[in-house]
Amino acid sequence: MKLHKITALALIAGLVLSFSACGNQQSAAEAPRNRDSVVIAIATEMDTLDPTKGWGHGNAPILQSTLIKYTADMTFEGDLATDYSLSEDGLTYTFHLRQDAYFNDGEQVTADDVVFTINKCITDKTSADLAYADKAEKIDDFTVCITLKQPISFFLNTIASIGIVPEHAYDPETYGVNPAVGSGPYQFVEWKQQEQLILKANENYYGGVPAIKNVTIVFMTEDAALAAVKAGQVDAACSAATLANTQIPGYHVEAVTSADNRGITLPMVPEEGKTTPGGYPYGNNVTCHKEIRQAMAYAIDRQLVADAALNGYGRPAYSENDGMPWNNPQVKIDTDVEFAKKLLAENGWADSDGDGVLEKDGVKAEFTALYPSGDSVRQAVGMAAAEQVKAIGIQMNVEGTSWDDLAKRMFCDAVIMGWGAATPSESYYLYRSEGAFLDDFYNPEGYQSAATDSYMTAALEALTVEDAYENWKLAQWDGTTGTAMKGECPWVWLVNLDHIYFVRDGLSIGAQPIHPHGHSIPLIQNLENWSWEA
Repeated sequence: MKLHKITALALIAGLVLSFSACGNQQSAAEAPRNRDSVVIAIATEMDTLDPTKGWGHGNAPILQSTLIKYTADMTFEGDLATDYSLSEDGLTYTFHLRQDAYFNDGEQVTADDVVFTINKCITDKTSADLAYADKAEKIDDFTVCITLKQPISFFLNTIASIGIVPEHAYDPETYGVNPAVGSGPYQFVEWKQQEQLILKANENYYGGVPAIKNVTIVFMTEDAALAAVKAGQVDAACSAATLANTQIPGYHVEAVTSADNRGITLPMVPEEGKTTPGGYPYGNNVTCHKEIRQAMAYAIDRQLVADAALNGYGRPAYSENDGMPWNNPQVKIDTDVEFAKKLLAENGWADSDGDGVLEKDGVKAEFTALYPSGDSVRQAVGMAAAEQVKAIGIQMNVEGTSWDDLAKRMFCDAVIMGWGAATPSESYYLYRSEGAFLDDFYNPEGYQSAATDSYMTAALEALTVEDAYENWKLAQWDGTTGTAMKGECPWVWLVNLDHIYFVRDGLSIGAQPIHPHGHSIPLIQNLENWSWEA
C-alpha cells in the first residue's frame, strides 16, 4: 500500500466539479441526490487491482469472487465454493464450485479460472502467500483440487482473500490497472491513480445486485477528508481518533472494532557489534533484559493510554490477536506498578545517582523508541507510554523519523509498531526463530524460542481448526513461557485502535467485520452490504 497525500484544496475543488451537476456545493446536512450512489474518501491507495499481485490480500477483493469468505464473526462460508473437504494427510483441499457464477462479460466462472489464478499466485510468489502450495488441478468444470507441499492450517485464511481472475480476459500487463472483467459484487469503471477509483454494481453477480449501484472512491489525507465531509462532498470518510469528536451536521461517527494494534518492539539481545544481512546493527543493552521489558508491560495502564492518545476510541491490547478465535485469554495482565518496581529491584536495577533513571552494572535504563514522523497516533501512544514507565525509573525517549531510517534502526532501537490480521499466519511470521533480524518488519526484536517454534509448527500442521487454535494459544502462553508479556515479552502491547469513519446520516455501512491493520481498504470489503435508508 502507498499513501498519496493530496492537498485538501485541490481535491475538494475536484469533488465540486465531479459531484455537483449544477456547480453548486451540497451542504453537509443535505441528503444525497442519488440514493443508489456513494462517494468514499480513504487515505491509502492500492498498488494494484490484480489479486495475483496482492489486491485484496487480508481483505475481500470486491471486484473478484473468492472460493470462500469471512463472515462478520470471523468464521468461513462459501463464496464460489459450495463446499470443500480436506484429505486425511492434510495436503489436498477439494472445492466444488457453484454453477451460477458469471463474470460481468457473461462468461461462466469455471474450474479453469480457479486453477489459473491459484497456480499464478503459486508461481509468482506474491503477497498472496501461497509459497507452501504445490499446485491447483481441475477435476472437472466445477471441481478443483489444491495440493500443498505441507499441511498449513491457515490455508483457508489465505484463500479467503484471493480473488479469482478470468483466464480468458487476463493480461498480466494491464489487469492490475484495468480489471474490466471480474465476478465480484462490483465491477471496474475507471482508476485515475492518486485521484479516484470508480466502480459500479455487477448486474451479473450471483449473490444479488448490490443496493449501491455507483461508487466513487477518492484518495485523501485525513485532513482533506474532514474538509470534504464538512463541505458535504463525500458520504463516508476515513478519519482519526484525534478528530472523532468533531461535530458535523448531517454526519455521525462510526467506530469499527479492529485488531489493528499498537505496541513497542523491544530488542531482546545485547549489543555485540553484530549486523543483519543488510548490514544494520542489532541488539540493545537495556531492552535485552527481560525484567525491563516485563516491568514496562506491568507498569503501563493501557486504558489511560487509550483515553489519552485515542480520545477513548480504542481498547487495551495484550497481544497481536486480541479478539480473534486463536487468541489465548490468559495473555491479559493487570497493571501493577508496585510489581514492576519490585521486579526491577530484585534484578539489580537502582537509582544510585538520584536522577530518576535506574542503572545496573553501569548501564542506564534509557533507550529510544522510534515512530514514523507524521503518524500522530503512534506519537501520542508512545508519549503516553513513556510518561508511565518514567514513574518506575525507565527513560524511553520517543523519536519520530522516516520509514527508511526506521527500517535501518529497528533492530537496535525500540519501535512503536502496529500489526493486526484476520489470520494466525501473522503470529507465525512475527515470532518464528528463523525470522529474527532478517531485514524485515517481522521480528526485528529477534525473538527466538524452540518452545514457541514447536507450538507454531504443531499449529501449522494441525488438521482441524480447533487443534490449530489450541497450539496458537500455547505459543502465546503455556503456563511457563511464550510470546506473551508474562512470558518472554518481545513486545509491550498497548492499544487496539477503533477505526474511525464519518458517515452521512441515512447511510448504512453494513455489519463490519473486525478490521485488520490498515485503516482504509477494510472499510469497503463489505460494500455490497451498504445501503441508504428508505
